[in-house]
Amino acid sequence: MSLPATDAGDRTMVIERRIAAPVAAVWAAWTDPARLPLWWGPEGFSCRTARIDLREGGEWVFDMIGPDGTVYPNHHRYRRMTHCQRIDYTLHWGEGGPVHAEASVRFVTRDGGTLVTMAMVFVTVAEFEAARGFGAVALGLQTLGKLARHIGAD
Repeated sequence: MSLPATDAGDRTMVIERRIAAPVAAVWAAWTDPARLPLWWGPEGFSCRTARIDLREGGEWVFDMIGPDGTVYPNHHRYRRMTHCQRIDYTLHWGEGGPVHAEASVRFVTRDGGTLVTMAMVFVTVAEFEAARGFGAVALGLQTLGKLARHIGAD
């Protein structure tokens, strides 16, 4: 699904973190089906995977489970994967559910490490505002912190 180009700035969230590890190490943690569920999600969250196929045209169907036991169904469909550079995917509210954002993650060598930039363009301004309101930026930074710890680069 392509979102309209108009007003994308009002619906776009960007989260960045430099990780003190080479791009290849960060990429490997992001694209290994055994590793991604180990670190994905904010502090205190875990993932329960129904199926995972981390390639262009693949998908990851999973539940994020909050510290209080709340289950958040997720479905990522991978549109593009450019080795050690970029992953583009669509976020759905649960398997086959409606799209709520188009996302990308970029990996760039920076200062001896990797600058990871996650960007999400939400379907509506209201969804963007709701995500911002519940602290999605801070939660995204926690996720990237778990990634850094996972690869020993915290």
